[in-house]
Amino acid sequence: MNSRRRSHIVVTGASSGIGRATALHLAAAGHHVFAGVRQLADAPAPPAACPGEITPLLLDVTNPAQIGAAAGAVAGHIGGTGLTGLVNNAGIGVFGPLEIIPIEQFRRQLEVNVTGQLAVTQALLPLLREARGRIVMIGSIGTRFTPPFTGPVSASKSAIATMAEALRQELAPWDIRVVLIEPASIHTEAVDKLALDAERLLLESDTCARALYEDAFRSFVRVGLARERNGSPPQVGAQLVARALTTPRPRSRYLVGKDSRRMALVAGLPTPLLDALRRKIGHQPAPGSRAMSPAARGATIPAPPVTAPSRSTGVRQEQDPQPRHQKVG
Repeated sequence: MNSRRRSHIVVTGASSGIGRATALHLAAAGHHVFAGVRQLADAPAPPAACPGEITPLLLDVTNPAQIGAAAGAVAGHIGGTGLTGLVNNAGIGVFGPLEIIPIEQFRRQLEVNVTGQLAVTQALLPLLREARGRIVMIGSIGTRFTPPFTGPVSASKSAIATMAEALRQELAPWDIRVVLIEPASIHTEAVDKLALDAERLLLESDTCARALYEDAFRSFVRVGLARERNGSPPQVGAQLVARALTTPRPRSRYLVGKDSRRMALVAGLPTPLLDALRRKIGHQPAPGSRAMSPAARGATIPAPPVTAPSRSTGVRQEQDPQPRHQKVG
């Protein structure tokens, strides 16, 4: 097939998970995929009989020089035909109590998942405009159903959802569709890193900070790992990405993965009920169960009630702290 007439799609974060599955799925469907990876050796390789093609692209989304070089390489290959699609999938997941997450880790979370995605999008938009291409943003169901200890990654995915909403409106005059995919439980290689990352965070925290959250955080990790390991395969996400890129009239948002529809449904519950449900699922402590008592805070014993002389006997008597209710006759 003539490479200049074939559809061309850039997929970031293509070394593993949904990104890797998407690159292979699109190539199997006959597309030419530019697979963005941080190490060329990690790029997916299609089978010999694959009708499409995969071109590895050295692309760290936080590296401006690599982004510029990648955009130049894509432009040089496709000529004036334009870019059919961009799948913004690259990302990392930082988990832990927000009170003790190192600020540099939080910054890194936003730099990769938010700023990096925008930088790649800006660099490739001229090519997307030429072909009236599409942009697919990989978000998360966590923006609707946010459990405790997912604050860093959920904050980044909330920003992705907001960017998708804004881009969809801003790029509509050029007929560039923007679609948000919201995965729930997807079993990828990143799931198996969660336990190690959690233990590292606790180990590197000071003793007092660790004591505050250790039990609750470990309970969350145990439950989360069990659910994610039983999640849908990444190929399910890849199929939906391909649909979003090729269907004539894509929706603005799609849910995918095990329990995604159920989680989106319960996200509409009143906040007290939703909080209670998340506590039950994650085996989290009840509200107020770890609040310190006045004695534990070193509070002084309350002073005795204020007294006043009795008008009839002159003996001092206690004043009621609250007025008595008088019966109205």
